[in-house]
Amino acid sequence: MERHPCSFLAVLLIVSCSVVQIEAAGKRQGEALSHLYKAKYSTGNFSVDSTLFQAIQQVDSSKFHPQDGLKERDRIESLPGQPGVEFSQYGGYVTVDESAGRALYYYFVEAQHSNNESLPLLLWLNGGPGCSSLSYGAMQELGPFRVYSDGQALYKNTHSWNYAANVLFLESPAGVGFSYSNTTSDYSKSGDKMTAEDNYVFLVNWLERFSEYKDRDFYISGESYAGHYVPQLAHTILYQNKKAKNTIINLKGILMGNAVINDETDTIGMYSYFGNHALISDDLAQKILKSCDFSPNATSQSDECNQAADDAGKDTSYINIYNIYGPLCPHEGTTARPGKPSLVDFDPCSDYYVYAYLNRPDVQEAMHANVTKLTHDWQPCSDIISNWSDSPSTIIPLLQEFMENVFIACNFSGDTDGRVPFTSTQYSINKMKLQVKTKWHPWFVKGEVGGYTQVYKGDLTFATVRGAGHQVPSFQPLRALSLVKHFLGGTPLPDTTRY
Repeated sequence: MERHPCSFLAVLLIVSCSVVQIEAAGKRQGEALSHLYKAKYSTGNFSVDSTLFQAIQQVDSSKFHPQDGLKERDRIESLPGQPGVEFSQYGGYVTVDESAGRALYYYFVEAQHSNNESLPLLLWLNGGPGCSSLSYGAMQELGPFRVYSDGQALYKNTHSWNYAANVLFLESPAGVGFSYSNTTSDYSKSGDKMTAEDNYVFLVNWLERFSEYKDRDFYISGESYAGHYVPQLAHTILYQNKKAKNTIINLKGILMGNAVINDETDTIGMYSYFGNHALISDDLAQKILKSCDFSPNATSQSDECNQAADDAGKDTSYINIYNIYGPLCPHEGTTARPGKPSLVDFDPCSDYYVYAYLNRPDVQEAMHANVTKLTHDWQPCSDIISNWSDSPSTIIPLLQEFMENVFIACNFSGDTDGRVPFTSTQYSINKMKLQVKTKWHPWFVKGEVGGYTQVYKGDLTFATVRGAGHQVPSFQPLRALSLVKHFLGGTPLPDTTRY
């Protein structure tokens, strides 16, 4: 039978049908991951890049600079249309390559507690690759504010993660959000290696600027393609600490949601989820699993596989695959008047509201964002991913390394996400052949099941979040906050309704 080099392209485009309305607001996080997978499959670049875990260990120390006086310069007095708060917030740039003129934008919110000095520092990274942690993490998920539907003002997120930690949002790599480079060729070099090194350089300089956090317990978190960013940054930190024989960054653990971990099992898990959730027929799911080669060495697929993938793409094209039971956005842009906000029912048009808000000159000025370095308006996701230079097929070796270093890790999955579903994460963890420490059981919030969890020896926790899509804190903010509080506090997720 004839075999074709462009395998799975049809199903990798399935999400585009559910986001056709967003062109005015640029590419969304949902499209970015599929775009990358399309590029990887079409070039056959799905092999494991074993050099990755060595290359990111080399960090140029000349990129570290004094940060005196820069913290107060970055203080945000108030954002336009912001309700009153009692915590401090900051925003600005950290240069990661002075000769190239490359700088990353951050937004930082201190904890909403009087005992803020005892709470950890948590970094949040969105994925894509190419999507903004300001747009998603800060403004639509776990940040202290969300944007009204008219794009003019903010309202409080009462389940913000800065009730549990001091939270740092980073727009990475350069070219994403407000982050930039004055060297255009940098954008064609973007990839996992460069991102890991830039993120590390950012952190060392940022901790010099905010020196009170140098010895604070530090955690890295993120979602989706941050399943690559988070472990690679953690690996770099651990290596640099060991090399220096000193704790440069006091890293304690990582937390990843619906994360891209291992291409083979991620893809198998996606199709299994489709079949198990009646998105495609069981017969079609079985045909895909039997006729397609998901291994990283596969360079082509059979006609039968490609046809089955195409059929699956058509069947799933009418829903939001990132939140399979949720509604689609019924309109483009903002509303004439602010609608009644809800933290319980996430508004699927939120991308439009954030896009309008963050493109306002008064907002950019308040956030100390320099858009004159960009060639276009601020966008929720950047087209930089079209030039993504390296993306290994697995990061499992890094997870295994962390467990050997007495390092805590948590993988959580919204159970209504069909793109990187809980089955994908389960299959990836199963490849590690870990021993179970605490068997599968429900965990609770406010007397209801928050999800299900299993803990493995070596301090790796897997937890589902009931009723949440790909962006877990957007859809289930209370359950997400409960999960992160227990993770940071080192306590098990509650297994009783009395919690």
